[in-house]
Amino acid sequence: MRKTSEFVSPKHPDKICDYIADSILDAYLEGDPESRVAIEVMGGHNLVTINGEVTSRAKPEVEQIVKAIVGADFEVITHIALQSPEIARGVDTGGAGDQGIMKGYATAETPNFMPLEYQLARMLCKKIFEKYPYDGKTQVTIDGEKVITVVASFQNTKNDELLKFVQEIIPAEEYLINPAGEWTQGGFDADTGLSGRKLIVDNYGPEITIGGGSFSGKDYTKVDRSGAYMARRIAVELLEKHAAKEVQTKLAYAIGKNEPVMAVAIIDGKEQEITGYDLSPRGLREYLKLDQVKFKDTCTWGHFGRGFDWK
Repeated sequence: MRKTSEFVSPKHPDKICDYIADSILDAYLEGDPESRVAIEVMGGHNLVTINGEVTSRAKPEVEQIVKAIVGADFEVITHIALQSPEIARGVDTGGAGDQGIMKGYATAETPNFMPLEYQLARMLCKKIFEKYPYDGKTQVTIDGEKVITVVASFQNTKNDELLKFVQEIIPAEEYLINPAGEWTQGGFDADTGLSGRKLIVDNYGPEITIGGGSFSGKDYTKVDRSGAYMARRIAVELLEKHAAKEVQTKLAYAIGKNEPVMAVAIIDGKEQEITGYDLSPRGLREYLKLDQVKFKDTCTWGHFGRGFDWK
């Protein structure tokens, strides 16, 4: 069976926006650990727009944070409002900040429990980025364990040099190197980015279904993030406990309710209830130690399979 997955470098416009969103989140949480933050970022062509809802005692210099990342010549437009009182009413009692479905996944096919095609695309992207720290993408197609096609498009690279470098990393039947030609204009100079747009890269690649909620710029009360992290942690623990080949987990929440309305796992095709965990938002924060996380460290190389407490 053929499978394909892609990955993008930290200098991709969407990932720059994720990094900005999580850097702002970290700044609020550093000043007030109980901050409620939902930040969205759009950037490109010397303009960054910050919009969202925040309730916090902290007052970080958002414009300075942004310019430290993208450069002093960028215009920064910020419009941040207080969290809706209707949403706050449910969160104040310990409930989830929104409804949603979060999915987790773990597979025994790689040491870090991630799909092979995803792990290969990520590994290749990281190795290229170490040598060429620019905007770029990779894509890997496999058939079983055999690599069929590798795609690598990276800013400021020469085709022959990049081809040779990629061939040393991954043997494949076919290589497509900068298939649209060599390019030097990348990042915010070439394209507009948006936070929360690389959801498949943030999760497990396109072969695995996800709940659909984005992560960056959101505190733990937004179960889009904390619930997805917990779903992954449970999937890994069940995989190890049952010596399984594949585990999928599903958590579903209702806004204002502190326990999920659904919590099930599918272990090698057999469904069972998830029990033995505190799945309230505060329980997720405690179990995953989310109050100790620098979220900007999570958003550039995928959120799973990197050694975080949620595995």
